[in-house]
Order: sequence, then C-alpha cells, then structure tokens
Amino acid sequence: MKIRPLGDKVIIERLEAEAVTAGGIVLPDSAKEKPQRGKVVNVGEGKAMKDGSRSEMQVKKGDEVIFASYAGSEIKVGDKEYLIMDESDIMAVVGK
Repeated sequence: MKIRPLGDKVIIERLEAEAVTAGGIVLPDSAKEKPQRGKVVNVGEGKAMKDGSRSEMQVKKGDEVIFASYAGSEIKVGDKEYLIMDESDIMAVVGK
C-alpha cells in the first residue's frame, strides 16, 4: 500500500531510539524515549494559497529531519509505523 499525503503534510518514518546511553547503560525497550528524528518517506504537493497556487515544500523525500516531540499522528501500514504531520512541525533538516 502506498500513502500519498495531501497539502503540506509529510509522512515520516521514525529512526530507531538509542539502545545505549552516553554513559554506556543499555536501555530496555520500555525505557527508550521515542526519537524526534526521522526520514521523510513522502511529501504532499504544498499548501494551497489564496490565489490557487501551491507553496513549495521545504523538505523532500529522503531528508533526515528533527521534529517536535508530540508532532503528527501515528499510523500503521502493514508492519511499518509512520507519522503524518504538517511540514511546520518539522524544526530542522539534518545536513550531511
């Protein structure tokens, strides 16, 4: 199944949470926080403007991004989990 977001929505796949702390402590799954980083899987066409045009999206498929803690809605497609969020919930693109 393929998902196509509408408007200024973005579909993100979360990156895995760190399993070991900086001090070397191994964290069980129940103690891991959900990461605020992910990979952009798909983007919408852009927000509709009053004149009928669309704004250009600032992120693109494949970008690694940092987003707000409680941003987006979680969905499950097959065996994978994704977040659908507004582009404005994305705070930064991680550079390479």
